[in-house]
Amino acid sequence: MFTLYKTYRPFVGPFDPCPPIRVKSFSTPPNLYIGFQPNNFPQFTPMEALRAGTLWKPLYDPYYNSRELAKGGNPL
Repeated sequence: MFTLYKTYRPFVGPFDPCPPIRVKSFSTPPNLYIGFQPNNFPQFTPMEALRAGTLWKPLYDPYYNSRELAKGGNPL
């Protein structure tokens, strides 16, 4: 399944001084998955583009911080 949010499990050593974070996550930008800009790329209206921060709909990537995810907001 395609997702812009990736997770990984870092190495946890037996002698780490702090409690480990067992699963770490990060966001990848959509432009990594678009090799070139095709013709007739879908666009936002000018007002929507100002709110989204990009003119092209496939390049829109909402940001969710860790507090929003902890409250139950699921970006996927």
